[in-house]
Formats: sequence, C-alpha cells, structure tokens
Amino acid sequence: MNRLKALYNQLYGSEPTVTPITGSGSPRRYYRLTDGLHTAIGTIGTSYEENHAFIGLTKHFESKSLPVPHILGVSPDGMTYIQSDLGNTSLYDALSNGRNSGKYSAEEQQLLHQAMTMLPRFQILGASNLDTSLCYPTSTMDSMSIMFDLNYFKYCFLKLTPGIEFNEIALQHDMEHLCADIADLTSTAIKEPTLMLRDFQARNIMLNSQCSMVNGQLNMSLIDYQGCRLGPAEYDLASFLWQASAHYGAALRETLIDTYIQAASDLRPTDGATLRQRLRLMVFFRLLQVLGAYGYRGLHQRKPHFLNSIPAALDNLRDSLTTGIAKPYPYLQDLLQQITKSEDNRQFANSSTCQLVVTIYSFSYKRGIPDDTSGNGGGYVFDCRSTHNPGRYEQYKCFTGLDQPVIKFLEDDGEILTFLSHIYPLAEHHVERYISRGFTHLMFSFGCTGGQHRSVYCAQHLAEHLHTRYPQIRIRLIHRERGINCEMN
Repeated sequence: MNRLKALYNQLYGSEPTVTPITGSGSPRRYYRLTDGLHTAIGTIGTSYEENHAFIGLTKHFESKSLPVPHILGVSPDGMTYIQSDLGNTSLYDALSNGRNSGKYSAEEQQLLHQAMTMLPRFQILGASNLDTSLCYPTSTMDSMSIMFDLNYFKYCFLKLTPGIEFNEIALQHDMEHLCADIADLTSTAIKEPTLMLRDFQARNIMLNSQCSMVNGQLNMSLIDYQGCRLGPAEYDLASFLWQASAHYGAALRETLIDTYIQAASDLRPTDGATLRQRLRLMVFFRLLQVLGAYGYRGLHQRKPHFLNSIPAALDNLRDSLTTGIAKPYPYLQDLLQQITKSEDNRQFANSSTCQLVVTIYSFSYKRGIPDDTSGNGGGYVFDCRSTHNPGRYEQYKCFTGLDQPVIKFLEDDGEILTFLSHIYPLAEHHVERYISRGFTHLMFSFGCTGGQHRSVYCAQHLAEHLHTRYPQIRIRLIHRERGINCEMN
C-alpha cells in the first residue's frame, strides 16, 4: 500500500485517501486513490508476469489509439502500478435492465452495437506489430491450452455431475478431434495476425467521458486483457454474445454479429459466411469451457452464483446442439444430449437458489480487522471508538454490549444511536444492490478498543435491523472477541 501511495505522491505531490475496489477473479487487489482533486486506480499484483503483460499490452494498445486506461506509474519491482480512473460504470451495469428483463431497450442495443464495433479494432489493429512475448501465460491459443479447457469441462463438470457416467476412451477421442478442429482456426489467426482478447466481457468495458472516442462512438474503454493471445477472433464473439446471464435473444445476436462483420470488414477483407461457420464451432467450445468453470466454482466449491448459472449455460448448449455442430464428435454429442435433457437440468435449478449471506463482525482493533473467508476481499469496516466508551467505567467492565446495563448506558448517552443512524441506510442500500445483482456475500465489521461493548452493540443491532427488514437473507453474526458465532435465517 505504501508503494501505491508513493507512486501517487510522485505524480500529484499529495497523500491520497485509499478505497478498496471489488476485483475480478484475479488475485490482484484494486484501489481508488484520490486527494479530492485527482483520482487514479491502483493495483497491487501477486504475479510479476501478469502485471508485466497488462502494462506492456496497455502501452501497445495506446500506440494503436485503442481505448484503454493510461499507465501513470509503476513501482521499481513491477508489482504495483497506478492507472487512469475510468469511473464506476461498466457496460454490464448499463445493461442491467435488459439483462434482468430479457428485453433490451434501443439505448442498450446501441451500446451493444458499439461494443461489437470496438472488438475487431482490438483484434486486428491490436495484433499488428505486437510483441507476443507480452502475452500471458501463452502467446497463442495452441493445442495444449485448448485441451486444458476441454479437460476442465471433463473433470470439473462431467465428473462432478450426479448420474453422469461416460467412456473415458471414447470421450477422449472426440475431444482430441475437437481440439484439432479448433487448432486449425488458430493457425489462420497466426497467418493473418488476430488477437483473441479472451476476457471480452461487459464487466470489463467501462463507459466514461474521459475515454478516447472510437470512430465517433460513445466512449468505451477495455480494462482487462492481460490474458490475450493470438487466436480465433470468433472466441471473443462467442464469449460476449453467449454469456449465460446476458439473455440476448437470437434476433439481437444476429444483428450484433452483422455489426461485428461490418466493423471487421472495414479493417480487412472478412467473409461473413465463413466467420459464421467458424463461430458455430467456437460457441460450442466456449460453452463447454464455461460449464467447466461453473462446475468447478459451483459443483465443487458450492458457490451459489455459479450453481445458479448452470441451467442458463445448459440452455445455450442445448440450442447449440440443434445446429448439428457436434455431429463430427458423436460420443460427445450423445453425452451432451443426455446432460441437456430438461429433467437433468432441474437438478441444478433446485440446488442453485442464490441467497445473500451477510456476515457481521464485532472485533477489537488490538487483534486486527477480521478476514473475509468468502473470498470477496472484505466489506465495510466501521470504527466505533469515536463514541462514548462504557469500558472506561468500572461498573461496566464485566458486561458486554449484549447486556442491559451497557445497552442502557449507550442508548441514554445517544452517540451510538447517531452513529448507527448513518450506517443503517448505507447497509440497506448495499444489501438491496447485492440482492438485485445476484451477489452471495456481504460483510460488515465493527471495531472498538476491546471488542466488548460498543462494537458488540453495533454488530448486534445491525444484524437485528437487517434480519427484520430483509427476512430472505441469511445473517452470520460473529462477536469475535466474545467467542459468539450464530446465524439468523
């Protein structure tokens, strides 16, 4: 953290306040830094190679006038850097109404068409004169990486799905055949250099007035691309348009594909019919890859969000099978048809009910802030030490914030009530947003000197407040220093 602050100070000559930002699947940690006049995004990485890829690719894309954040400073060891702040609104956020209803407005469709116009610019212009040694962890979508994804599907989805048995040898034969067909698409992408971004998702596209204009379109900027490599352009198209939770209708998909083909044709000759044929194969492969990821996170790690996504992914796969794309792989086709039967699909829907779990801690600052075991990086932390401390008085030292004498002291004094009156609306807003977006974990922590009086009172009362207001959520209440751990359902 000190290195981030030092980079900011070198740039702006001031000490920033630092606010954590929820990250992606990467172990990198993100922060917003500001002194009130200037703002930047700071990143603390765990992999030098991943940081090196992002920084180098960013500079390359900037040289091609492609819209990406600007690197403002990098620490000497390359493990920390700051970049321009492109705001809080992603394309994913801007499409929330259409995603939830399945009906995209004219304004939302315009945003999608603009994303389709931007994509081939990265794939074609971005591949020009690219130093492929920057690509992490591999420079091309080769047979090894293709088979890795197919095995991910086999071991993390097929083998974890109840009631599914299969012949390993027959399946391996078809997987090797599919791998060879996809590798043929990669060979074309190497001859006519094409960059496969791999993470072209609505979550990774920011809408911001400070971004560079692209062909006169609304400002959009791509923020996640360190996993890119030379490979089939159709992969990114499949990844974006067949994302399980997006619910794009077939007609909308077709018009978006048309927009993509036109935008690609403006950059180099593009045969639309050939692209659509290759896209069918890539959609098939991408859906298997996605099920592997959902299987690992959902069936193995039991994360509700990923379990909840499996039925939609199976619906997409069922539609793909109706095109006949799996016919060259007969054993795999029969296996997938068995899996996508509606009665098999129901087992995932029944097991994937997504419930928000709110964890609320009380703690002592002497022992440090509680860890977030959900893997989300923590949530709100409130310091109760500004309020009147009953622990200063002998008659309250044997009591906690759960006992009536302390409760009466705090409420008669009134400071703690004013303190909580500001927290309740903030917590309510956050819970409602997490429920609407299908998130599964949220955390609040209250700290005081000993973790006995004020923090215990606040954690207990927030838990009771949220339990009364949102009976559909599950609350885990942990008074860490008191050794109390309970649940409210």
